[in-house]
Amino acid sequence: MTAAMRPQMSACPACAAAPAAEALAEVAPKDARLVLSLPTIHCANCMRAVEEALAQVPGVHAARVNLTMKRVSIEADAALAADDLIPVLRDAGYEAHELDAGALSATQTDRAGRDLLMRLAVAGFAMMNVMLLSISVWSGATGPTRDMFHWISAAITLPTIAFSGQIFFRSAWGALRAGRLNMDVPISLAILLAIVTSVWETSLSGEHAYFDAAIALTFFLLTGRYLDHRTRSIARSAAEELAALEVPRAWRLTVEGDEQVPIADLRAGDLLRVRPGARMPVDGEITQGQSELDRSLLTGETLPVFAAPGTAVSAGEVNLTGPLVVRATAVGRDTSLHRMADLVAVAESGRANYTPLADKAAKLYAPGVHILSALAFAGWFLWTRDFRVALNIAAAVLIITCPCALGLAVPAVTTAASGRLFRKGLLIKHGTALERLAEVDTVVFDKTGTLTSGTPEVINADDFSRRDLEIALALAQGSAHPLSVSLTAALTARGIAPATLSDVTEVPGHGTQGLWQGQMVRLGRSAWVGGGHTDLTAAWLRVGDGPAQAVTFADTLRAGAQEAVAGLIATGKRVILMSGDTPAAVEALARRLAIPQWTAEALPQDKAARVKTLSDAGAKVLMVGDGLNDTAALASAHVSISPASALDAARVASDIVLLGTSLAPIPDALGTAAQATRRIRQNFGIATWYNVIAVPLAIAGLCSPLIAALAMSASSITVSLNALRLK
Repeated sequence: MTAAMRPQMSACPACAAAPAAEALAEVAPKDARLVLSLPTIHCANCMRAVEEALAQVPGVHAARVNLTMKRVSIEADAALAADDLIPVLRDAGYEAHELDAGALSATQTDRAGRDLLMRLAVAGFAMMNVMLLSISVWSGATGPTRDMFHWISAAITLPTIAFSGQIFFRSAWGALRAGRLNMDVPISLAILLAIVTSVWETSLSGEHAYFDAAIALTFFLLTGRYLDHRTRSIARSAAEELAALEVPRAWRLTVEGDEQVPIADLRAGDLLRVRPGARMPVDGEITQGQSELDRSLLTGETLPVFAAPGTAVSAGEVNLTGPLVVRATAVGRDTSLHRMADLVAVAESGRANYTPLADKAAKLYAPGVHILSALAFAGWFLWTRDFRVALNIAAAVLIITCPCALGLAVPAVTTAASGRLFRKGLLIKHGTALERLAEVDTVVFDKTGTLTSGTPEVINADDFSRRDLEIALALAQGSAHPLSVSLTAALTARGIAPATLSDVTEVPGHGTQGLWQGQMVRLGRSAWVGGGHTDLTAAWLRVGDGPAQAVTFADTLRAGAQEAVAGLIATGKRVILMSGDTPAAVEALARRLAIPQWTAEALPQDKAARVKTLSDAGAKVLMVGDGLNDTAALASAHVSISPASALDAARVASDIVLLGTSLAPIPDALGTAAQATRRIRQNFGIATWYNVIAVPLAIAGLCSPLIAALAMSASSITVSLNALRLK
């Protein structure tokens, strides 16, 4: 879709573009052949640039970007593969990874949210109509007229509650079948008892019916439930995202030649051809070819690793410079990528063991409510021998103690706090994230892509002559190696023009060479060029018989990194740096940021194990990371944060997403979380004191179910107003 076809609004073109594109993405054909993850896109301009870049590729029929999911769905000719499109996007400045569309077949729409919103809307519409009828009764309608209004109210309320209240009824029934109580049990009993009492009163031509109270109660509770749902992540699990990152197809060598086959058809022992720029489809061992591997996605290493026959490779690693033939040793669920997905799945299930404050309150609250209501019924029936009076008072007790305020206590605060943090650049995804964030005492940071930008930057260009810089630029332009790409960008920005070289060739796994004025010139690995040793990331340049010189690189700090670390340490938090990078690089960054504890060369399972060890020792760990190597640790931490630029799997595994580029809001997020937890506890206190005052009045028979419903609504409004103080 071209930019011209996208609807625009003069007030905010970006705001108009994003929903339009996402709506189109939702209605995209289910058999769209290619799906690419775009972890670095962040705005409408990115969407437009990606779509226009892909539109220029012959064979691409349509490209539709979903900004929220950070993905592009592509309809293209069968001959076109993801490997043909990823370089196009890389040249346009966007990182891209192929996703397996089959692994993402789970629904991408929030059906639970839509269902909840629909039930809320039905309850709200019915409540307005029943309230209008109640006004007529309150205005003085008597006799048959009053009875008619009551029966009309019943005709509206009964089917509405049967439909809208199913969420509470199913949950309560499930709890009772399991022999336990939850918050929905007293809610369901209060609604049902209000309905039964009202039908009973109406059938006896009584003056008071409480259909309005029952429907209002349902509406308020659904409002709280919907607010709670909106704070939760609606994305798929991180384990599913990891599975989708596995290359869906591979080139297998056969006696007839190369054939492209699905991953599911591969077996251990198969020979596979992996082209430059492609990801490894399996775990295996290189049998032919030389190249360099980018393992940053899995291990966090910033420096590409030399690969030759005999080198072991893992699924997910990227082949950078030369074609390779790999013998598969592990395929499918046996690969390292799938083992990581299993780690994430276990960690995610462990997170579910956290008990929210509302559930803790419900364990104490629900039994007390039922006992009080039962005692009120029994006491009044024994005293008056009037079943109708006893039922009315029991209903009033159950309604006035209905945990509507408790039900709103958490979502109201969470919504207010989430809005405050969103304005600061943090998106809360999980319903209990704020409660867990308030308990944090230890913060673990990943290095590459989290505390640093993940992009190497030339730091010693001034040490070279202009002639050498021109030669280096000419050689760097002939390679797609990350250091060459960075060097090209840096020298071009300085206004350097490339020297005229001949016979420029890239030697896979080593570097680039050519002829300059009859002299051999080389840019690449130290051992190949004839350079020395440096602890810094470097590419070595040699001109003719002259000495080799190191072009050194450093990873730049992410914006706000120093402020975030300093702020956390100032508030007494323990800060740890954990990375898969080399000890020299990790130590240098730790010293630069004054982080006292650091760990280098940590594998994904090492990071997850370290987080678990800290947790077992009683620490409440906040993990901040962005890569596949961080995903298991993110899922196993007490609470986790990932940048919006992180890979899809990391963002899904985390509880909070950092929308901006700066880490500075993280200390403030911990402060806001502590405030939010205090507000939640205050709301529980408000609800408790309300019950202490109101329950004796209801038991004494001084509150009708209608007055009880109004009192319950007043407590809910008070709780909501207290939550709004967070803003």
